[in-house]
Amino acid sequence: MTDNTPPFWQQKSLFDLSHDEWESLCDGCGRCCLVKLEDEETGELHYTSVACRLLNIDSCRCKNYGKRLQLVAECAQISPHKPDQFEWLPPTCAYRRLAEGKELLPWHPLISGNADSVHQAGISTRGWAVSEEFIEEDFYQEFIIDWPE
Repeated sequence: MTDNTPPFWQQKSLFDLSHDEWESLCDGCGRCCLVKLEDEETGELHYTSVACRLLNIDSCRCKNYGKRLQLVAECAQISPHKPDQFEWLPPTCAYRRLAEGKELLPWHPLISGNADSVHQAGISTRGWAVSEEFIEEDFYQEFIIDWPE
């Protein structure tokens, strides 16, 4: 006998998720921790391969998640109460996708059942992001990357 109950992210709105459910939506890709540049004239958002100094490049997780908001002024706490922040998230992000009415992607750990599937699919920043500790801000433009939607 199989359970046909839809998973929590298909049953609930982002507002109705428990803390643990909310946190489990993070796939661990590290893309949200990349420095983003906004074109002042067009408003276009550009991602770079420069990562926040708190991002552990190997695990793609924050080195100090609990204190990140105090330690990094630019760090944004993503919340369903601040939907304007979702546009700053990568198009592959579960929070953004669910807010846009889209499904989670097949490599998402909640779908695959494998925490490493995000890395195996080549979605995470593992192996190519560089910490902002090693790059001067004046050179961030040289690290702009392009992702397919």
